[in-house]
Amino acid sequence: MTATALLRQHAEQQYAEELAALARADDRPKPQGWKLSPWAVRTYLLGGQLPDGFKVSAKYIGNARLVEIAVATLATDRALLLYGVPGTAKSWLSEHLAAAISGDSTLMVQGTAGTDEAALRYGWNYARLLAEGPSEGALVPSPVMRAMREGKLARIEELTRMPGEVQDALITLLSEKTLPISELSSEVQARAGFNVIATANNRDRGVNELSSALLRRFNTVVLPVPDSLEQEVEIVEKRVAELGRALALPAEKPAMEEIRRVVTLFRELRSGATTDGATKLKTPSGALSTAEIISVVNGGLAMAGYYGDGVLRAPDMAAGLTGAIVKDPVQDRVVWLEYLKTVVKEREGWKDLYRACMEVL
Repeated sequence: MTATALLRQHAEQQYAEELAALARADDRPKPQGWKLSPWAVRTYLLGGQLPDGFKVSAKYIGNARLVEIAVATLATDRALLLYGVPGTAKSWLSEHLAAAISGDSTLMVQGTAGTDEAALRYGWNYARLLAEGPSEGALVPSPVMRAMREGKLARIEELTRMPGEVQDALITLLSEKTLPISELSSEVQARAGFNVIATANNRDRGVNELSSALLRRFNTVVLPVPDSLEQEVEIVEKRVAELGRALALPAEKPAMEEIRRVVTLFRELRSGATTDGATKLKTPSGALSTAEIISVVNGGLAMAGYYGDGVLRAPDMAAGLTGAIVKDPVQDRVVWLEYLKTVVKEREGWKDLYRACMEVL
């Protein structure tokens, strides 16, 4: 399958040209096992212009200091925990950190209630195990074991969703940088460059809290929601444009004012007050993340492209807005209806959005 046929490329594939340009220009000290220096990793994530004029796009729009802390942590012997509410780009930042530092973002474990220790340690090819007994050939390494052997970053998504005993399997890995293989009376020792990036959601507490012993092995960086309306509009505009190109949606680029209106709506419901502070609002049960705004706008573009005239308008987004906000059919419906009647209906230039949303509510 060609790269252009892929619905979503890995970060190191999508931004291969930028990574190569950074590698050519990178004359700063690199931690052992890293593809790029911390300076180049920061530039890759936050964007900038190289000495030869090459422009690197911003992958993360937010607090630069948080990015620097995350990069510096990975250059030490402590693992990195990216913590925050849903939609604060934890997984996105994790992927791009791994792409820039290791050149490989695919060594990932997805945490769930059913994740077992084999996902972090190793498993077995049972056909070969029965035929040969325990052997190196019958061993199935986990992404974490591969990262240790190759000196790369391993990514663990939704760490708090894993059962406690599985979380505990990480403690030896992170403190001793060794993975014992008792069946073979051997071990895997981590090569330079190995470390772990984990993500956790502080709104959904997950299956188990992290033990204090495990937390001590991590440096925690809390990723906030976008600070300002303008910053969130910039994030949404950038991601909508990227996804629109990837999905080849037959619709025009959405007007900035349309994006601004949706972002304003989400931020007001999220904060429980209108932007001018004049009206207090009830908040819905959902997170109302930036990722959901992007989904609403992209869904609207699909509606406009396939069932409209290709121009994003309020009726194209009404159902998506309602679906994103009304997670609880009783409580959230009341919140959304009150907001529509007290804010949207009365706001100049928003009457079309009010009518469209009332039709689908």
